[in-house]
Amino acid sequence: VRTCVQCACRLMKELQDIARLSDRFISVELVDESLFDWNVKLHQVDKDSVLWQDMKETNTEYILLNLTFPDNFPFAPPFMRVLSPRLENGYVLDGGAICMELLTPRGWSSAYTVEAVMRQFAASLVKGQGRICRKAGKSKKSFSRKEAEATFKSLVKTHEKYGWVTPPVSDG
Repeated sequence: VRTCVQCACRLMKELQDIARLSDRFISVELVDESLFDWNVKLHQVDKDSVLWQDMKETNTEYILLNLTFPDNFPFAPPFMRVLSPRLENGYVLDGGAICMELLTPRGWSSAYTVEAVMRQFAASLVKGQGRICRKAGKSKKSFSRKEAEATFKSLVKTHEKYGWVTPPVSDG
């Protein structure tokens, strides 16, 4: 119970910190008023990126993600996935699963904030050449949680076996 109380206190602080952001980088809505289930709107990516151009051309105001926090947060990472729009590349995989080491138990640190994770995700989207899917039939098909969980589990297993690639320092 104590861990859950710590978790709730940390999540409340995270919400307050996000509400105070001056750049409107992200906004949060609780899913069914649950402190442990958030829909996060990512309003900004690098304005020089092809993804930003795609967002403008398709009138996409934000990238919608879902973050589900475990009872032992911040000592374990949230499960994070893209809900919409359907993205290609940018380390976004089947079901909207996200390939980022910091979202795994091994790569996670309790010092990470939701804002920092979202900023890292935005940078990864651009670095990975993320684009909004425009393929007929596929672009409207929504990502599923079940598919995202299966994909994430598989990618973690693969990376545990073969390792993660650390980008050069020059990449930021």
